[in-house]
Amino acid sequence: MCAKATMEEFEALLNEAFEIDTPQEGSVVKGKVIAIEAGQAIIDVGYKMEGRVELKEFANPGEAPSIAVGDEVEVFLDRVENARGEAVISREKARREEAWDRLEQAYASEERVDGAIFGRVKGGFTVDLGGAVAFLPGSQVDVRPVRDAGPLMGLKQPFQILKMDRRRGNIVVSRRAILEESRAEQRAEVIAKLAEGEVVDGVVKNITEYGAFVDLGGVDGLLHVTDMAWRRVNHPSEILAIGETVKVQVVKINKDTHRISLGMKQLQSDPWDAVENKFPLGSVHKGRVTNITDYGAFVELEAGVEGLVHVSEMSWTKKNVHPGKIVSTSQEVDVMVLEIDTTKRRVSLGLKQTQRNPWEVFAETHPVGTEIEGEVKNITEFGLFIGLENDIDGMVHLSDLSWEQRGEDAIQNYRKGDMVKAVVTEVDVEKERISLSIKALDADTFSDAVDGVKRGSVVTVEVTAIEDGGIEVEYNGMKSFIRRSDLARDRADQRPERFQVGDKVDARVTNVDSKTRKLGVSIKAREIAEEKEAVEQYGSSDSGASLGDILGAALKGDK
Repeated sequence: MCAKATMEEFEALLNEAFEIDTPQEGSVVKGKVIAIEAGQAIIDVGYKMEGRVELKEFANPGEAPSIAVGDEVEVFLDRVENARGEAVISREKARREEAWDRLEQAYASEERVDGAIFGRVKGGFTVDLGGAVAFLPGSQVDVRPVRDAGPLMGLKQPFQILKMDRRRGNIVVSRRAILEESRAEQRAEVIAKLAEGEVVDGVVKNITEYGAFVDLGGVDGLLHVTDMAWRRVNHPSEILAIGETVKVQVVKINKDTHRISLGMKQLQSDPWDAVENKFPLGSVHKGRVTNITDYGAFVELEAGVEGLVHVSEMSWTKKNVHPGKIVSTSQEVDVMVLEIDTTKRRVSLGLKQTQRNPWEVFAETHPVGTEIEGEVKNITEFGLFIGLENDIDGMVHLSDLSWEQRGEDAIQNYRKGDMVKAVVTEVDVEKERISLSIKALDADTFSDAVDGVKRGSVVTVEVTAIEDGGIEVEYNGMKSFIRRSDLARDRADQRPERFQVGDKVDARVTNVDSKTRKLGVSIKAREIAEEKEAVEQYGSSDSGASLGDILGAALKGDK
């Protein structure tokens, strides 16, 4: 009976064993560590199956493996049996499966997950989320670009899952979203305690070209470069350093965007309040050139007060040059206050006004009629420009080059660089113009010759040449030409050959042109004038007297 009972019990146990299913490959099973050897953990997963797992699979990134004999662990069953009769298992795959289940729940509920950055890849970093590997883009590491991510490596910290795809095994996470959320909460709390106009202490956190970000104890405020000092600040690094503690005033708070504007100069007295008293119009002061532009130069009169010397107010003589060729940065110059606009905080300054107007000086030292000497600086179609003292020029017009030649012909005798003499004929200080004359160096023979001669006068001329078209005559050294039609009143007498060289004849002046330097004379005009005068004096032919009678009477009267 006993043996029979034993056989029945064994048969029941055997049937029970066969009824239990062998674990399915590709599932997670529980096992017990029964030994650790050669860097591997031997795990009994039951069902008379054992497998080996590398110890490193039990370690978190940057940490030593924590596993001991007797520990119960979950492993992933790849295959029931390999070539050595052992089960193929993996702790890493088990953690991954476990992690994916956990992460999918967190993603669905938008919860944060803990992880550690353990590697760098193109475009970002890899993060271990407790068995699953996620991608952290470089733009999602911090609210500002991170140059050195070394201190963040291996550090356990929260992340926000942005995207995940289990089929493809992709997970994208963000550290920046966590920081922005916590900063927003902290910012709102700090901002609620701040008030515009309040003076607080802050630490310079970052410096840019346009200003500095100051940490006010959990919230950053922008200290713009224009609010750092009343004077011009070219770059914030001139007066601030990262890590420096500064006292600032809250200028403006935007409750919607949580942006805070700060100021340092507001804690100092505004120098513009006393500008009109310190720098009255017309006063001259010494200043320092702080900036040079295409349209002028800025000169600092005192800390916080700058004025602009416009390019037109920089030099009496240098009109079309860049301000940088007249002054240089940091140069000390004397300037005159020309205009003050306290509303716009502008001061107009003059540099040339501190020096005497060179045209005024020239007018005083070189009155009209003074003879000067200078170099031909430029030759134009309308005259010569002569270089004078103090970098000013005088102009000799074409008409003032020569008495004898046309201006267009006379100008051909000059070259750039020639030294010439001239006479000052006019100085216009307001128009900054000096007129010179070269021909004035010599006497005007034409004016001397025709002095006292007017149109209608009768002069005695000497015949110097006989031509087909008329005769050439001379009066006081001035040549003139009488055309054939002007040789006589009667057409029959309009013959040049009836005259001889050396003959002296009376002629009537028809034109005196000082510009063309020509004297117009006519024998015919003289005869007509004499006839008219005789008719008026001795009678009219209309009364019955003949022209011969009238002329005869006139001749007798002359006798």
